[in-house]
Amino acid sequence: MLNLDPRLYASADIFQRERERIFATTWQLLGPASRLTEPGSYVAAEIAGLKVFLLRGRDGILRGFRNVCRHRGARLLPEGTGRCGPIRCPYHNWAYGDRGELLTAPWFGEDPSFRKDDWPLHEIAAREWRGLVFAAVAPAQMLEDQLGELIGELEDEPIERYAAVAEERMAFDANWKIYTDNFVEGYHIPGIHPAFFAAIDFEQFKTTAHQGFIRMTAPPREGLFYRGKWLWMWPNWTLSLFSGGMNTSRINPLDHQRTELIYNFYFADTSAATKAARRDTIERNLAVVREDFEICIETHKNYATRAYDAGPLSPRHEAGVHYFQNRISAALGP
Repeated sequence: MLNLDPRLYASADIFQRERERIFATTWQLLGPASRLTEPGSYVAAEIAGLKVFLLRGRDGILRGFRNVCRHRGARLLPEGTGRCGPIRCPYHNWAYGDRGELLTAPWFGEDPSFRKDDWPLHEIAAREWRGLVFAAVAPAQMLEDQLGELIGELEDEPIERYAAVAEERMAFDANWKIYTDNFVEGYHIPGIHPAFFAAIDFEQFKTTAHQGFIRMTAPPREGLFYRGKWLWMWPNWTLSLFSGGMNTSRINPLDHQRTELIYNFYFADTSAATKAARRDTIERNLAVVREDFEICIETHKNYATRAYDAGPLSPRHEAGVHYFQNRISAALGP
């Protein structure tokens, strides 16, 4: 097994192909469903640069739309969460209803061929699954088919009963696939995460690839906040379990050489008495994540300067890398 051709990591043209063939066609995790319980509540996000939002309608239905005004292409809603009545474009004040219909185009002038019904927002797919919400611009398959064997993997975990407590964002200068390659193997733990290495039985670290996801496990030693199971799901989200909760992340490419991680943290106990303990768990999680940034940044530089030729992958530790890279190759095509 050889590593993926490094040219696929440092090309703006490849990133554009990924946007069209991967990020536009797959279900993307946008966070906890608890943010979208009330009519008019929304979540706006970018998916590899594609602007989208999910909105809870007055009829209780969750819908998704391109976050793009049909008039001149302006962004409608700022990235993040909020509440809105009519969706009003900040550029020229076109207003849309919660079903995406164009309500008004003020001061537009007389044009006998112009019909408001011809200019609704472009709708995208929106789904809820076990307390999480997903969006897909042009889904190639049903959400359950993309999740695959993850559905059974998490069947006994009470993930929908955990309450979303915090969201944290981090960005760094490396291609999203370099970070993903790093996430789906434990081979780097002794060199990059010495404290984490000391807190697990590394000799029993195991990585297995399944339909739709990769599982990594290791017996934890005393004092480790993780429960010893880390999951990555195609194409770019993760879920890690710890005592009394979990985190999720979306690995979102900003361009071909910069990546954003969007982490959400969920807990079973959200009482005031556990506030300090929750913050400590979050900070310890983030500290481990940040330890990966430098190695990813420097690896990207070597790929971008073509100083590296594809090397071999470990059959013991890099089965996850092999699985991910095979799916990337299949998605990109010849």
